[in-house]
Amino acid sequence: MKNILMVGAGSVGGFFGAHLAKNNPNVSFLLRPKTLAAVKQNGLTIRSANGTFTVRPQAAADPKELPKPDLIILGVKAFDLDEVMTQIEPVLTENTVILTLQNGIDTEDRIIARVQRDCVVGGVAFIYSKIAAPGVIDHYKKGAVAIGELMGHESGRVLKIKELFAAAGIPCHLSKDIRRSKWEKMCWNCVFNPITVLIDDKVAKALDHPEMMRVIHQIVDEVAAVSAAVKVPLPADMAERVVKATQEIRDIHTSMYDDWKAGRQTEIAYLNGYIVQKGRELGIPTPVNEVMTAMIKTITEQEKKGAGVVRIDGAVVQAVSLDPAALRQLPEEHHVADVSTVMPGMTGKAIRVKGLLDVPALAIEADHVTFHSLDGKYAATLTLQQAREFGLLLYELNGAPLPDGKGGPYRLITPGLGDLCANVKGVGRIEVRVGNGKDTRPPAEERTHC
Repeated sequence: MKNILMVGAGSVGGFFGAHLAKNNPNVSFLLRPKTLAAVKQNGLTIRSANGTFTVRPQAAADPKELPKPDLIILGVKAFDLDEVMTQIEPVLTENTVILTLQNGIDTEDRIIARVQRDCVVGGVAFIYSKIAAPGVIDHYKKGAVAIGELMGHESGRVLKIKELFAAAGIPCHLSKDIRRSKWEKMCWNCVFNPITVLIDDKVAKALDHPEMMRVIHQIVDEVAAVSAAVKVPLPADMAERVVKATQEIRDIHTSMYDDWKAGRQTEIAYLNGYIVQKGRELGIPTPVNEVMTAMIKTITEQEKKGAGVVRIDGAVVQAVSLDPAALRQLPEEHHVADVSTVMPGMTGKAIRVKGLLDVPALAIEADHVTFHSLDGKYAATLTLQQAREFGLLLYELNGAPLPDGKGGPYRLITPGLGDLCANVKGVGRIEVRVGNGKDTRPPAEERTHC
């Protein structure tokens, strides 16, 4: 295993990859453009209590620009697996080995199903580190791996991988049951990753709350039940083991917490969400994991933006964003099934602006509403009374979203206002205002020809 390709330089891939590259010129990195630019300019830096060092490895965004790898180490998030596999497939040979250092249970099986051969060595990473900036990793605790063949035997390739880690000063344990090792870590991940987000604090706060112990046990018991159903039994005292092991790292946040705070996608679907999914398939109840999954998705879900979403903000207590599904759920009284009944010559389904403005709480002094196109080029400002009385937002045509060619995804029309210029195509933002606002319409005296 001469040439090693590290995929990713985040908190996991960056730490282990940098240590492997420290004294090995045959370690290269497959990176996203932003991280690639940083590493090419400044190198990859690891900062820890044990000291700081920087490596300057070969790196690229295309694996074909790097030496053909004998060993590929995946240090990316579980949800990036499919994209990564598409990237690396062109450089795979029949002898390439893939080592996984990702959270989740089914990574190895997904890879094998895709490449149709026994090329995977399972791995578990034990580390607490954070991305300080692209190409800069702050390391706080641990820094070890467990690896093993999925069938449990001790092979020549796992011994070679262990030697590589040992040469880099990284503790590497050979597991005779790597699937069980992954399920044991899954128990920890399903407990503390979501809990730290929900309590917005470190794991210590959960450990020190007596009432949280029952929750921890329930989460682990559900994970263990699913694990047993897939023929990977866990110890009866697994919950106690999880709590005991965590006492040594009680002062940490978790990767999910860090991802949430940084506005990044979380791995909840591959942790508690996976347990829920498998539980349903196997007929095993997983109510606590289901609650955890739903709450984390709700808390961490990014605000809907872009085409297909209209945002109401400005002089409101809390801005809201609505997509077509949300519009359809508004009270029926606000819908106009056929706008031709109120505006001859125009067809489609619309929602009354009054219904939209009823969703957020408006500032008491609000008196105008500005409708902005998604590209920011066009706008029309109406009084609040005009918007409520005459405004319609056209959003559907012939049972499908209003096409761009017809002014979609949302088009303001104002039948009955007598101002054909109050017609904004591609509405993406509705701004509630105190006082007049942006208006790209021609002067009032020129609007008769709009």
